[in-house]
Amino acid sequence: MTITNEILYDIRGTTGWVTLNRPEARNALTFAMYDRIAEICAEVPDDGPVRVLVLTGAGGKAFAAGTDMRQFRAFSIPQDALDYEAHIDRVLRAIETCRVPTIAALSGACTGGGAGIAAACDLRLATADLRFGFPIARTLGNALSISNLARLAALCGAGRVKELIFTARLIGADDALAAGLVSEILPDHAALIARAGELAELLASHAPITLRVTKEALRRLRTEGAGADDRDLIVEAYMSADFKEGIEAFLAKRKPNWTGR
Repeated sequence: MTITNEILYDIRGTTGWVTLNRPEARNALTFAMYDRIAEICAEVPDDGPVRVLVLTGAGGKAFAAGTDMRQFRAFSIPQDALDYEAHIDRVLRAIETCRVPTIAALSGACTGGGAGIAAACDLRLATADLRFGFPIARTLGNALSISNLARLAALCGAGRVKELIFTARLIGADDALAAGLVSEILPDHAALIARAGELAELLASHAPITLRVTKEALRRLRTEGAGADDRDLIVEAYMSADFKEGIEAFLAKRKPNWTGR
């Protein structure tokens, strides 16, 4: 397990709260922070108490202002670059394949690696002061991996991704909402956290298997195309105890008791 107090993990009821905790550095991500986020996402069980994860940033001024640039100083050979992008891809895939829904609660700066993490989450909420983008064309001069670009393009289209990267522009909350990058705008950080908690409770009240197989099916659709095999997902849902419970609850006109099994 990666030990770092720069990532806080707190379970409240059915929601796991993951907080990026470097407010003095606008929550810029260290490698240990990336690894801890991936571990948390990978370790959430199918049928445990945590039904939803919320990822947010401490301090209210930034979700995450990219990767801590000081870590790039040691890069000297091609393999350093390849290893870094492969590392980021593994982290984002761990978020994307987390067995429970993930909500990114974004305030202030959400750039570079922070924007990549947000894009890998299932849902995104933002404060009115959001600044979202990948300003690498005017800052670092590096590049995003194809899998990272594909994830962004699936959210807002290849044309918008090109615009974001080519212009190095940080878009605000209204533009992010119009582009489909976020689904709601809240006035401030306190309202954002409150709304993220409400949304997490709503998702936690729904059939876990339905949510799980839907997010996995959409991931396969993006990575493998419409011919992706979904038979295991269909069988998982229809053969579950929850499906039987749903039928019985509907016929009895009562609320179902979902177990995630």
